[in-house]
Amino acid sequence: MSKYIWMVIQDLFVAVTLVTLIHAVTRDRFGKERLRIHWCGIALGIASSVALAVVKNTTNKIVSSRLNHKIYIGIVLLTAAYLLLMYVYRERKGKTEKAGGILPSLFGAGLSFIWIFYTLPGSIAYPFTFNTMGNGYLSWYFFQRLIGWALAFLILAVYAKLLSECALSMKKKSLPLIILAVTASVNAFYCLCRFFAPWVNRAKWLNWPVQFEKDRHGWAYALVRFSSDHAMDFIWITAAAVFVLAVFFFAENTRITDPYDNPAQRRKLRARNRKRRREAVGSLIFLAVCVVSMSAVKAYDMREVSLSEPETYTVEDDSILVPMDEVSDGHLHRFEYRTKNDVNVRWIVVKKPGSASFGTGLDACEVCGNAGYYENNGKVICKRCDVVMNINTIGFKGGCNPIPLSYEVRDGNLVFAIGDLEAGEKEFK
Repeated sequence: MSKYIWMVIQDLFVAVTLVTLIHAVTRDRFGKERLRIHWCGIALGIASSVALAVVKNTTNKIVSSRLNHKIYIGIVLLTAAYLLLMYVYRERKGKTEKAGGILPSLFGAGLSFIWIFYTLPGSIAYPFTFNTMGNGYLSWYFFQRLIGWALAFLILAVYAKLLSECALSMKKKSLPLIILAVTASVNAFYCLCRFFAPWVNRAKWLNWPVQFEKDRHGWAYALVRFSSDHAMDFIWITAAAVFVLAVFFFAENTRITDPYDNPAQRRKLRARNRKRRREAVGSLIFLAVCVVSMSAVKAYDMREVSLSEPETYTVEDDSILVPMDEVSDGHLHRFEYRTKNDVNVRWIVVKKPGSASFGTGLDACEVCGNAGYYENNGKVICKRCDVVMNINTIGFKGGCNPIPLSYEVRDGNLVFAIGDLEAGEKEFK
């Protein structure tokens, strides 16, 4: 569940921030009439994203990898054009400004569309990839992931609403545009760096060799490597810019600066300031939620889980004996056998609740490979995909269950055939 919260927020945070700021600046500078243009850009971006996500995940149609390459350069060009137009129209006032606001509004709508189309399809497609262990869409495995996915969209929606209110109500009208210019430029630079990625590998149309040569194309490699190594830094810069805007907005409304003629007007202004301070605090809170999700929650979710140490057993002829009384406590027990080819084959044993039988299998599955399983609060969990195993199904084939490993009961021992372990070494090579 937590995985899809931070994944969706990380995917969409920059796009949501930029689209919200463009929306606020368009309304503030060019009025509600021009705002309709921006709404059209947003609606078209969402509709196109939904269509692309559905096509990619419900058909065998493969979307060309060159699409992102075109989107990158589109973001760069639209950002440059939009900011240039906003600079040109910065001095226009009244009717002249509104009459001439069509062009920057169109480019702002185009920039919002392309950011949405770049980031949203992947997030929409997550439910298509939920691991339900073969239980289908009407299972708890699906719904708990769906809840996290939907919660992330809700968090971003509230964050966008509060950020929009702050940007629209700013007394210093130039600050939202400055914040927008900074964040848009920084992220356009990221896209410019990513634009060179295909060139590094295969830019035949530039007469570059298919095999990348660092000494010849080092500048392109440096940009691509920089954007790859510092991808999160661009998100943190965006978050920092929003933090500055919210703090300035809060500071603007700590005291009354507008003139008033009587106590009633003064009370009205104080009430307005309190409302605006709440909006500033709210935007900071939801900004913090986004940052914590992309940092602490992500770090916890991606933490390296250490597998328990292998336990001892007895080898007798061509069999391995594990005393039943040592594995009958209901906890996960791990064992390891080194094959003739010097491969360590792991397997697990856990007593099934309310039963005299045991769940046994290789410490690997057909879905996630040999990542292994660990126990947490009495639950057996796949280390790679975090799916909680149904202990009663361990020993049965399918889904993320451990690859079955047969055993016999003999003289109070679980007996495993060494030949079966030798046959399982292919899973651990």
